[in-house]
Amino acid sequence: MNVLLSIKPEFVEMIFSGEKKYEYRKTIFKRKDISRVIIYATAPVSRVVGEFEIDTILFEDVNTLWEETKTDAGIDEKFFFDYFTEKEKGYAIKIKKYKQYLKSRKLNDVYHSTPPQSFAYID
Repeated sequence: MNVLLSIKPEFVEMIFSGEKKYEYRKTIFKRKDISRVIIYATAPVSRVVGEFEIDTILFEDVNTLWEETKTDAGIDEKFFFDYFTEKEKGYAIKIKKYKQYLKSRKLNDVYHSTPPQSFAYID
């Protein structure tokens, strides 16, 4: 089973460059059999652009999460803590191996779906 995540284009670029090795989330999928994330780059790109394998998923209080991931976060400390405002805990999906598609595709052409607010399961 795979998951479709909406990710801002600037973060997608950092994932594909290897600079960003964690994708942060306030909530996460409940299923334990997710091994791959399909990347939907949000506007202005608005296309399915690649994927990555999940290494591990960390769930920690936000201070610990930052300390454990900050060297490979791809974001600065202020952005991290602004994102997790009013949250005590958060998730960090560790990216194992990524693949940028040679040709991006419209989401509806590939999965007949609308962009997920958080995530969507993809078979």
